[in-house]
Amino acid sequence: MQELIINGLLIAVIAMAALLLLLAGRRNGGMTKKQRTMLVRILATSAILLGLQFLSAETFRQLDGYLFPFAGRWVRFALYLADYFIIGYDILRKAIKGIENRQVFDENFLMAAATIGAMALAIYENGEYLEAIAVMLFYQVGEWFQGYAVGKSRRNISELMDIRPDYANVERNGKLEQVDPDEVGIGSVIVVQPGEKVPIDGIIVSGASSLNTSVLTGESLPREAKAGDEIISGCINMTGVLKIKTTKEFGESTVSKILDLVENASSRKSKSEDFISKFAKIYTPAVCYSALALALLPPLVRMLLMGLSADWGVWIYRALTFLVISCPCALVISIPLSFFAGIGGASQEGILVKGSNYLEILSQTKYMVFDKTGTLTQGVFEVNGIHHNKLKDAQLIEYAALAESASSHPISRSLRKAYGREPDRTRVSDIREISGNGILAKVDGIEVAAGNDKLMKHLNIPFVNCHQTGTIIHMALNGAYAGHIVISDIVKPRAKEAVLALKRAGMEKTVMLTGDAKKVADQVASSLGIDEVYSELLPADKVSKVEELLQMKSGKAKLAFVGDGINDAPVLSRADIGIAMGAMGSDAAIEAADVVLMDDDPVKIAKAIKISGKCLRIVYQNIVLALGVKFACLILGAVGIANMYLAIFADVGVMILAVLNAIRCLFVKKL
Repeated sequence: MQELIINGLLIAVIAMAALLLLLAGRRNGGMTKKQRTMLVRILATSAILLGLQFLSAETFRQLDGYLFPFAGRWVRFALYLADYFIIGYDILRKAIKGIENRQVFDENFLMAAATIGAMALAIYENGEYLEAIAVMLFYQVGEWFQGYAVGKSRRNISELMDIRPDYANVERNGKLEQVDPDEVGIGSVIVVQPGEKVPIDGIIVSGASSLNTSVLTGESLPREAKAGDEIISGCINMTGVLKIKTTKEFGESTVSKILDLVENASSRKSKSEDFISKFAKIYTPAVCYSALALALLPPLVRMLLMGLSADWGVWIYRALTFLVISCPCALVISIPLSFFAGIGGASQEGILVKGSNYLEILSQTKYMVFDKTGTLTQGVFEVNGIHHNKLKDAQLIEYAALAESASSHPISRSLRKAYGREPDRTRVSDIREISGNGILAKVDGIEVAAGNDKLMKHLNIPFVNCHQTGTIIHMALNGAYAGHIVISDIVKPRAKEAVLALKRAGMEKTVMLTGDAKKVADQVASSLGIDEVYSELLPADKVSKVEELLQMKSGKAKLAFVGDGINDAPVLSRADIGIAMGAMGSDAAIEAADVVLMDDDPVKIAKAIKISGKCLRIVYQNIVLALGVKFACLILGAVGIANMYLAIFADVGVMILAVLNAIRCLFVKKL
């Protein structure tokens, strides 16, 4: 019966290996060279083993005496040994290296000890070599599955992140020259032709085109770009020729930052991975010593204390079975693979998670704290009104734009946009920013104050409150009130949907922190369904408020902060997990964050939480499956109920099931 089962499995392995080799050949790169080589070894070993199964021991006995005594027995052994080395030579080599490096107890040592022991027993008893080779064969099949699964998730990420440009086009003497992107300095003009990747972040100075940003944002629809638009590296130019003035060096560009995040993601391990690593270091030596005790103690007790036969063969066989069952491959392989696949699945959706530890924290997040500007709103401010002005509208805008000319704040950009031309900064002097209040400067010798009502109170200048909702920029010239400018931000189209999705995902509380006026903040929070809102906060106040919320949260619940600005970097670092907007967010925010949303879509936050929850569920399923089957089979093996074939299932079978379960993390359902 056992031979029928093993023959059926061998035929299945041969068919599978042949099919996968055929598919790999057709797809031209579906597998790595190493994986194809291993498949050939599996195919050859299975075929030889299947052939040897049809040659009985009696067939080989007919050779006895033709060459030398017991020739058939040794010919049979040589054929099985050759088959064993075809499939197991690399495992034996790794086991020997482990012993030489004093790192003995790993899965290679367990497999080598178990299979060599089984071969030795077969030689001693002139029995079957099938079990030893079958254990090594099916172990290698399991290892191949694991390697293919890791390769698949790596390919998914590498295809997604296949954005590293090989060159940048620079126009010299009327001709395009391809240069290394590292050689292109800030302020250089590069040319990107249709079909080429944008190598460096910059601003389009001429041309218009459609951009494929799917590798960065997960968004399938192309984005239109024209002169004056900012463009980030990594996207693909689809139609027109673009000339781009670079604003960053290649090493600081979006493409380099993304690649660095992905490459370093696996170095940050979760608590579950750390537990498994520590568990394996204790578990593996423990089972090796247990197997040794199982091989020696019962026979000695039977022989010395009970007066029975030692039955060394029986107990050594049980110990070898125990060793095969105990191999912790399913845990050691599937847990990191689950997290790696989870990071790969998130990356396909334009969500970059910097490490598996952050994926684990995301799944425990119950408090979501948002910055307002650029996170829930588009950060696109427009001048919507000028009230109580003592000058002409254009003059008031001119003074405001010149005073704010040194600032990169979205409000400053909206004032310069309303001004309509590049401010002449030679007209401006003595610029002084009062954090959270506004700007003081001299424009053409006139003292200009531009800021909120707190600035006016600070300067003891009477001002007029505005009846409209928006950001109010009060203006004073030489200490006299000159009117105010109303600037409004636009709520992101999917911001309300994002808040609802988070609540459906089990979020206990949503909070918004902003430096904006209370009136504006309350209106935005009310329209989006935010639970709590805190307004008129300075950057330091945001950190303090997050610390308060961290003290208030219950149990193991985690707090996440979502932001995009430079002033959000301290808060992103202080929260349990920081989430940054990657498309328009500042470099400081992206550096400080643990998760980056490449298309600034707040709905992706709920998707990231769902991905992390699914990943953790799969991790726990694999832990329960692996440990449950392991311990049950270890007990059965110790008492002699489990044979080597059950040991193969407990090791390789469970590993394959756990790996296939882990691969599910790659597939993300749409919200």
